[in-house]
Amino acid sequence: MTSERRPNRLAGETSPYLLQHAHNPVDWYPWGEEALARARAEDRPIFLSIGYAACHWCHVMERESFENEAIAALMNQRFVNIKVDREERPDLDDIYMAATQLLAGQGGWPNSVFLTPDLKPFYAGTYFPPESRWGRPGFSEVLAAVSDAYSGKRQEIAKVAEEITEAIRRISVVRPSRQLVTGSILNRAFGDLAGRFDNAAGGFGAAPKFPHSMDLSFLLRYHRRTGNPEALRMAVLSLESMARGGIYDHLGGGFHRYAVDARWLVPHFEKMLYDNALLARTYLEAAQAVAEAPASSAVPRGGAATASFFRAVARDTLDWVLREMTSPEGGFYSSLDADSEGEEGRFYVWTPQEIEAVLGRQEAAVVCGVYGVTPSGNFEGGRSILHLKTPIDDAAAELRSDAAEMRLRLAGARARLLQSRERRARPGRDEKILADWNGLVISALAYAGRVLDEGRYREAARRAGRLILDRMRRGGRLLHSYKEGEARHAGYLTDHANLVAALLDLYEATFEHAWVEEARGLAAQMLELFRDERQAGLFLTARDHEPLLARTRENNDGATPAGVSVAALALPRLAVLTGEESFARAAEEILRLYRDNVERYPSSFGTMLCAIDLHLDRRPDVVLAGRPGDPAVRPFLRALGDSYLPNAVIALADPADDTAAAALPLLRGKSPIAGRPAAYVCEQGRCKAPVASVEEMRALLAAPADRS
Repeated sequence: MTSERRPNRLAGETSPYLLQHAHNPVDWYPWGEEALARARAEDRPIFLSIGYAACHWCHVMERESFENEAIAALMNQRFVNIKVDREERPDLDDIYMAATQLLAGQGGWPNSVFLTPDLKPFYAGTYFPPESRWGRPGFSEVLAAVSDAYSGKRQEIAKVAEEITEAIRRISVVRPSRQLVTGSILNRAFGDLAGRFDNAAGGFGAAPKFPHSMDLSFLLRYHRRTGNPEALRMAVLSLESMARGGIYDHLGGGFHRYAVDARWLVPHFEKMLYDNALLARTYLEAAQAVAEAPASSAVPRGGAATASFFRAVARDTLDWVLREMTSPEGGFYSSLDADSEGEEGRFYVWTPQEIEAVLGRQEAAVVCGVYGVTPSGNFEGGRSILHLKTPIDDAAAELRSDAAEMRLRLAGARARLLQSRERRARPGRDEKILADWNGLVISALAYAGRVLDEGRYREAARRAGRLILDRMRRGGRLLHSYKEGEARHAGYLTDHANLVAALLDLYEATFEHAWVEEARGLAAQMLELFRDERQAGLFLTARDHEPLLARTRENNDGATPAGVSVAALALPRLAVLTGEESFARAAEEILRLYRDNVERYPSSFGTMLCAIDLHLDRRPDVVLAGRPGDPAVRPFLRALGDSYLPNAVIALADPADDTAAAALPLLRGKSPIAGRPAAYVCEQGRCKAPVASVEEMRALLAAPADRS
């Protein structure tokens, strides 16, 4: 029916979310001057609807209201209707989500905001049903009431709109602290996380539960800094519980968005690119940290086995990205829907009969026992979400089988089930490529390529890096979104910061110094375009961005790290490699600006806390001197890959490459010893005498930092 309708103005867009609405009977506009000019000329209120392609309740509201001819007619008669993809326009989402939280007391998507023609919000909500139910007003009632109020109570509307606008503008006013950034902030953050920690299932707070990968990465750093075993236990329990729960896809790899329960069993089934990029790296960091933990530490289920388990989860997650989320050009798609065939989670759930049809009765009995598939089910319709109900070692003991053989047996069964699942109707995929989210994946792949010594991860990171640099810049400026050969939307702070960090990770994975040169240029551009010269810090949008209601700055780390937090982590690394202290000073400026907010609300700043840890750390940096392909260099690289060194810069001085040493001062004067590879361990720009063995390098890295 919808395909027979005349397309609306969204038909010319590239965003899959906007294209989903291109045949609605609503006279949708994309955000732009055409829509805004009409609202001004006709003095009409604007209905602004913001969502994203994988959003379940966005799909519900479209089906119930935007496909409803009577509701659409009311919208078209009384409003200028604008549809926005929040992932394409985080600037608009940031402003108008703040408005919704101020007006309605809570936020979420779809975000439904009513604006005056000069873009000031005066009424807002999230999902509205077509008729009143569940304590929510019906959307047609809301439309009529808002329209009548706009016509008959203009002064009251103007007053509310002005008050909300001023409140939004005040949110972005942050003043630098008069105090120094100290370790007490990290101690306070740990205490806050410990106070909200779920000791039974890991994670923080009650249902719904989100992965909080940034907080877990901070806990790993805090353990390294203080030796506090509780920090490591909290991180490990959370990561292990998630990977055993239904939030993890035990067949295809990768994580769903969040769990609706406290024990990680029932997920909200959408899969977001950024979650999986962040989690893959955190699992790799946990594997390193657990492997280094002393035998007396409070790590559940044994250090070596857990490290191996974490590495396997990271591999499976990244393999899912490469298999299902990679474009032919090498970029990474944004998300998978929660729904298929009109039902949330249908693609992922099973009955015992379905498993038996694939595996046979005997094998199905084992798989159902291990992964918690029962006749009554644990999800809607008597179906079951796979979760690791019985640890594999315990299942092997019950069956009097060898644990290694049981793992191979289950791996084969999972492969057959995955092959069968691939024949089901698949969830929709949002195939736009976002520079900032791709930066997160490039970082994860490059890190995995280095610590796991996996060439395919390095190559995937290389391809994506080149795609962004070659196809997502115009006139030297980075753009935000790319699809079907077309790049759109001026790049945001998050695009620049995440890509700078990704390029530095690519350098450490490949030792190709051209990546550092690209990072240096992009970082300089970032500071020029986004810096707030009056109050310090960085805005979300560039100084020449289109005028909006407010020029906002990120006030916390959210589902993804804030651009300021990533910048505060990446810029000091760039300063070490290039010798340009201005980059380090810019990072210190960010930390000083946010210091007081981080101290007040530490659990809202997971990545910023990691940046503070870096700032306070007399970290070791390591330069290897030797040829990249020399087999004698590989033991050094393997040792560094096995070591948890979250703040270290890893570099390589190739004696045959004079251009690298000319570009990167850190490499100068670093040469092999008597023709053999050597390692230089440096702190604060001062390098210890080079060593020619892996054991000596490990000893230097394990030694307490020089506090003089």
